Amino acid sequence: MRSNYDERTVSCAKYISETGKTVREAAKYFGLSKSTVHKDLTTRLPELDSELFEKVRKILDINKAERHMSGGLATKHKYQEMKERLSAVREIL
Repeated sequence: MRSNYDERTVSCAKYISETGKTVREAAKYFGLSKSTVHKDLTTRLPELDSELFEKVRKILDINKAERHMSGGLATKHKYQEMKERLSAVREIL
């Protein structure tokens, strides 16, 4: 019989492997903290299902490699919006 922790771990792993979502997105979907999801996937999952762990590990590695790009794009987008708002205010004045 699987414990709740084991079921939660496998559910999160299947979700990530099927959708390619990030740990942050999986945590939000399941109502858990990012730390809990990460711990489940990196510590508990290898002991439960090594094949599923390998699939998830590849996705996590890709997400980790890409995160600096999305962070940079978010910052760029933030400052573009600020610039546009400032231009709109100046036009009103």
